[in-house]
Amino acid sequence: MKKVSIIVPVYNVEAYLRECMDSITRQTLKEIEIVCVNDGSKDGSRDILREYEEKDERVIVIDQENGGYGKAMNNGLDHATGEYIGIVEPDDYVPLNMYEDLYAAAKENALDFVKADFYRFMTDPETEDMTLVYNHLDSSGTYYGKVYNPRRMPVLTSFIMNTWSGIYSRAFIEKYHIRHHETPGASFQDNGFFWQTFIYAERAMFIRKPYYMNRRDNPNSSVNSPEKVYCMNVEYDYIKGIFMQPENQEIWDQFKGYYNLKRFHNYSFTIRRIADSYKREYVERISREFKRSEELGELDWSVFKEKERDRLRMLISHPEDYYLKYCLYDAPAKQLMKSQKRVKELEESTTYKVGKIVMFIPISIKKGLKKMTGKKG
Repeated sequence: MKKVSIIVPVYNVEAYLRECMDSITRQTLKEIEIVCVNDGSKDGSRDILREYEEKDERVIVIDQENGGYGKAMNNGLDHATGEYIGIVEPDDYVPLNMYEDLYAAAKENALDFVKADFYRFMTDPETEDMTLVYNHLDSSGTYYGKVYNPRRMPVLTSFIMNTWSGIYSRAFIEKYHIRHHETPGASFQDNGFFWQTFIYAERAMFIRKPYYMNRRDNPNSSVNSPEKVYCMNVEYDYIKGIFMQPENQEIWDQFKGYYNLKRFHNYSFTIRRIADSYKREYVERISREFKRSEELGELDWSVFKEKERDRLRMLISHPEDYYLKYCLYDAPAKQLMKSQKRVKELEESTTYKVGKIVMFIPISIKKGLKKMTGKKG
C-alpha cells in the first residue's frame, strides 16, 4: 500500500501544471501515488499529464467528461489506494518535504487528519517578483502541536478553511464516506468536505509550519469569478443537509453556531467577489437566510466578534442599509456620503438600539416574552 495518495483535479491549467506536477513527483516521500483527474480540459493539460504518466509509474491519469470540481475530486477519492490522502490544486505547488513530514506526524499520532500552515502567493507577470503571505490556520496560536478531537471542539472550524494543506486517513474518509458535493458548474465544493472532516474526526493535529503554496493570481480561479453568485449558498445548503440527517442531531446542536459564523464569513467574501450588479440582490437573499436562522435560534452571537455582530444585525434587520454601507466600494463620493448619513441615522435610532439588545436575549426568554405580551411566535 502506498503511504499517501495525492489527488490532483485538473481543468485547463496548462500554464501552471508542470510546476505543480514537478513539486509532487519530486517529493522526498517516495511511496506515493499521484491520481490526476482530467475534468475534460480543452487546453494542453491532458497531454502534460500523459507525459508525466509515461515517465513516472506512480502517476495515474483518469479522464472524465467535464463534470466540475466535486465530481473530479470524488473520482480521485474512489481511485485512491494510499494509507493517507492529500490534495493539490493544479495551479498550486508544494515543497519537496511536505508529505514526508505530514505522514510522519499522522503515523506517530494515529491521526484522522493533520493540517499545516501555508503560504498564499502572487507573481508579477512583468518582473516575476513573488508576493508571499504566511497564513496561520489558528490565528490565536493556541492549538498547534497537540492531538485534538474536532468532533468535540467546534471552535476548530473557525480556522482558515482549506482542504489541501494536510492529509487525511483514507480509512477515516471511507468510514464516513466523506465526499464532495457534485453540482455541475458550481464552485467552492471543498467547503462541504472541510465540514465533514471536522465533524466526524476524533484525532487531529495542526502544525505551526507553512508548507503548501496557494496561488492567488490565476484569473480562471473560482475566487475570481464575478458571475458565480449563489455557488456558496448552494454549498452551505448542502452542508446544512448533512447536519440535518437524523444521526447528526447532536453534532448540529454543537456546531450550528460555528456553521453560521463560517457561513457569514464566506457570504461576506462572496459579496466582495461578485459583480456590483448582483450585490443588492445578494444582500437581500442572505438577509432572509440569516433572519430565518435567528428565528430558529441557530445563531450563537458569542462566537462572533463585536464588529461582526454589528454587521450581522444590520444585515438581518436593515439589508438596504447594509448594502449602502458595505457594498458600494466604487460608488461616487456623493452617494457614499448619503449612505453614510443614512447609516448613522439608523445606528442612532431607538429601533436599532432595541434590536441590538434583543439579539442577545436567549430564544427561550423571547418565547416567554411573546407569551406574556400575547404575541404569537
